Amino acid sequence: VQLVESGGGLVQPGGSLRLSCAASGFIFGNYYMSWVRQAPGKGLEWISDISLGGGSTTYVRSVKGRFTISRDNAKNTLYLEMNNLKPEDTALYYCARGSRGNYNEKGQGTQVTVSS
Repeated sequence: VQLVESGGGLVQPGGSLRLSCAASGFIFGNYYMSWVRQAPGKGLEWISDISLGGGSTTYVRSVKGRFTISRDNAKNTLYLEMNNLKPEDTALYYCARGSRGNYNEKGQGTQVTVSS
């Protein structure tokens, strides 16, 4: 199993970023996928997941309405569109195989820093 995140960076409050996660080593379309994050000095926080075909998504309350998770099973890729970013969104973002409370494998992460 390999998960490689990309797309992080430094952005001003109110800005946007799109994260990607390239998956390999397993049948991507057979798994729920999640995004989780870890802010400095804090534990892992699950923030969103998406069903096998992409028809069902869930979000933690703090990002609902600002973040959108999606997937392209033909490209084995998971995405996270992040809008109206806030300083409290600063974290290392990981994609993970599985759903909320039931994810296991995750990648190395991509850093998102929201600061003016």
